[in-house]
Amino acid sequence: MAKAQQLTSDVGASRNALGPAVLFGQTEEMLRIRQTVERVAAIRVPVLLEGESGTGKEVLANYLHQISPWCEQPLIKVNCAAIPGSLLESELFGYEKGSFTGAYTSRAGKFEHANGGSMVLDEIADIDSGLQAKLLQVLQDGCFSRIGDLEERRCDVRILCITNRDIQAEIESGRFREDLYYRINVVNIQMPPLRRRLEDMPTLVDFFLKSYGERFERKVQPLSSSLMERFQQHHWPGNIRELENYLKRYVILESPDSILNEIEERRADAAGDANFQLPPVTDFSLKKYSKQASQKAERFLILEALKNTRWNRKRAAELLGISYRALLYKIKEAGLPQKKRA
Repeated sequence: MAKAQQLTSDVGASRNALGPAVLFGQTEEMLRIRQTVERVAAIRVPVLLEGESGTGKEVLANYLHQISPWCEQPLIKVNCAAIPGSLLESELFGYEKGSFTGAYTSRAGKFEHANGGSMVLDEIADIDSGLQAKLLQVLQDGCFSRIGDLEERRCDVRILCITNRDIQAEIESGRFREDLYYRINVVNIQMPPLRRRLEDMPTLVDFFLKSYGERFERKVQPLSSSLMERFQQHHWPGNIRELENYLKRYVILESPDSILNEIEERRADAAGDANFQLPPVTDFSLKKYSKQASQKAERFLILEALKNTRWNRKRAAELLGISYRALLYKIKEAGLPQKKRA
């Protein structure tokens, strides 16, 4: 367990050691997750970590590696959503010299670099279908080939997959292979949202205040009882990442009022969006009223699509049946944020 004391947090730039007491807290759900993690840590089987954005899935993946027997071996992380499909294959599996335009030298991929250690595949649901087949082969027999090479290479890597998407829905829609799902889902861990583990709030608050106080060399005052009470009442759509951002700002600005005001604004926005109603009648012009109602309905539907896809704008555009470019224009026109706020 001592190896886990130097775990690096994924939810901010503090990069301080996050021990298991802070990571798991004291809720029954998180303590069950801790038991599962410690049972499977020494067994080289794939683990699928699911949950909303900001719940600490990558932190948990780090912890799994750090308490494993191969913690001295590499831990390689790849964000599958951040790399286009055509480049992701070469990033994961490498390529041989001359295999495509610009391949002036041979290059090893992430699987070769991770050999003997662990590989974290973040946003696994964003891998395209062609690459899913190649990944399935690696999971089945531990073999792969570099792009432009017929030679099979072997690797012994623990695969840790992360997603904030509904994998079952992705399978039903045909975007994710069911056979790959069963390969990566040997052990499944569902990270709960912060609103389901509010008992851990004081521990998390103390950790981030201390971390950022040390980082910014500030003498940090404890949170007022009114601010802590508001934290306990907040829905936390951004989970631990959102909490960290608020506390970082608190340390820097030393202003609890700015945080309280923003929480109230977001609560009001959420209430307004959740209770869609037609605009009040102030003008009996049918054309004008229809336009206002249409704009309000369109804003509501776009926001619902974004929430449904966890703010994945490409998928939201598909859901709405419009182009990605059209969605960006409509988001701007409706005054919606370009991306999910922390």
